[in-house]
Amino acid sequence: MKKALSKAILQWFGWKTASCEGFELPKCVICVAPHTSNWDFVIGKLFYTSIGMTASFLMKKDWFFFPFNLLFKSMGGVPVDRNKRTSITDQVAEMFLQNDRFQIAITPEGTRKLAAEWKKGFYYIALKAKVPILLAYMDYGKREVGTKGVFYPTGDADADIARMRACFQDVTACHPENYCI
Repeated sequence: MKKALSKAILQWFGWKTASCEGFELPKCVICVAPHTSNWDFVIGKLFYTSIGMTASFLMKKDWFFFPFNLLFKSMGGVPVDRNKRTSITDQVAEMFLQNDRFQIAITPEGTRKLAAEWKKGFYYIALKAKVPILLAYMDYGKREVGTKGVFYPTGDADADIARMRACFQDVTACHPENYCI
């Protein structure tokens, strides 16, 4: 029911599904770019549900108050406290070890505002957990959502992130002025 409803809503909004390569992976970090609007979450969640998949996502701890905490946790939300000096990388890598199937969507920009550099946390989570990175996108120009393929980190963060970013060159963000490729 959720799958059909999500697919219908996505189509009603005028979005189409492109490649879904990689979603069958039991464990992966899903690198979602570009991220310039709150609509990215809505479109991404509808897409993922429409293909019958569930993924966790990191979200500011501030949003996890009653009753929203119940909603976000049921949707796969993982609260992040950015004020604490705890290693989110270690915490999320541990989640991969504790689960037979675990996928987590992370936006590498870390904000909807203009970010010249991608944060590397998603990369180090994948490296530490020894899982691939699935490159997912929402193209507002084409009204298309899908994947750009699966990426296996080599350990050279700067070079790998440059290669991943290049995969998103042809993608139009919701707010292009806030997306730096």
